[in-house]
Amino acid sequence: MTIPKRPPANGISPSLPGAALWFSPQWLRPVEADALFAQLMAEIPWDVHRIRLFGREIDSPRLSCWMGDPDAVYRYSGTRFVPHAWHPALRTLRERLESEFAATFNSVLANRYRSGRDAMGWHSDDEPELGAAPLIASISLGATRRFLLKHRQEPERKLELPLPHGSLLLMSGETQRNYRHALPRTAKPVGERINLTFRNVLRPSI
Repeated sequence: MTIPKRPPANGISPSLPGAALWFSPQWLRPVEADALFAQLMAEIPWDVHRIRLFGREIDSPRLSCWMGDPDAVYRYSGTRFVPHAWHPALRTLRERLESEFAATFNSVLANRYRSGRDAMGWHSDDEPELGAAPLIASISLGATRRFLLKHRQEPERKLELPLPHGSLLLMSGETQRNYRHALPRTAKPVGERINLTFRNVLRPSI
């Protein structure tokens, strides 16, 4: 899938060799983002996911919830996740994304970062069930956090992108094959943040 071009007022395509990115810092209007953030904070069944790291199971440093169609079973970091049913607000967001970008999404990973101590380590969304060149649509709500991309083989190729409230970042093409990304911890006082990454699981995990 090629990310469609958009007028500069609506979004930009950050230049990063070997990646296909499109970023809109205010894809959701502030009133929409505010209402969605409050609703999801209160209504999502947040949980601590257990993941495997260096051969042992640990608690993820954030709260999470996997939602989607019934067959959108996903394996991440050695753990198999069966989706919760769609929250109505997230189903509406999925429909908007699919319409605007002529894409298909059957699942979303919601992550809640409670403070600067919550983070996401270096990784790629390159699980086999996402396909060879997945489209990932990432919506940020709440506090602005730093998002980092770094090339797997050439670490001098990198990008830092602050993700503000209501923003949308699309990653497609060879991005996951060539780059890892992370949301690092920060000692600065920051508020809570929710990140929604919409995906399309091509086949059920086993």
